[in-house]
Amino acid sequence: MAFNIAIDGPAGAGKSTIAKKAAEALSYLYVDTGAMYRAMALYFLRKGISADDEAAVNAACEEITVSISMEEGEQQVFLNGENVNGLIRTEEVGKMTSATSRYRKVREKLTDLQRSMAQTTDLIMDGRDIGTSVLPGAQVKIYLTASVETRGKRRFLELQEKGVDCSLETICADIAKRDEQDMNREISPLRQAEDAVLIDSSDMTIQEVTEKILELVRERR
Repeated sequence: MAFNIAIDGPAGAGKSTIAKKAAEALSYLYVDTGAMYRAMALYFLRKGISADDEAAVNAACEEITVSISMEEGEQQVFLNGENVNGLIRTEEVGKMTSATSRYRKVREKLTDLQRSMAQTTDLIMDGRDIGTSVLPGAQVKIYLTASVETRGKRRFLELQEKGVDCSLETICADIAKRDEQDMNREISPLRQAEDAVLIDSSDMTIQEVTEKILELVRERR
């Protein structure tokens, strides 16, 4: 039976970075579900579809294929055969992702693929509703969070390093707005599963959080 680790939490909590490190340490497959939703959001943006137009979003879902492959130890996300890893991490795509991932059609499109992967593969999957909805039977569930201020500063520094002109105040406001959207959406809202372990990374290093997760896996494997 495959061993599954579910990591949920709000935007900017460090889920992807930490899940990658833990997956590497365990030799597990890392599945970044957020990247899959971002790929779909990129498609909607390219088509000029409004995030409020659910009918148009639903129709576009029929035109989309999202797949994942591992190349040189890194997850690669493909949108209709195009590698879009370098295109899905913008603020614009992030906003569209949060706005459209609440739609049932969008979630159903990707959930089946994610569950199928988890049945046969030892993996770490991160997102917003992995432990509560996608993989409720995961052997280890983590709810990873951090304060809005901490998450905003991390994103601000990340963008500055890339030479992107940005405002810390605007970033924090965007994160708070995404939290509200994710936690109050009708379908699979962001929340901590009853059997998930809460980890607040506000005052923890990436390595400290990773070690905490590896410790939990060792206890339950």
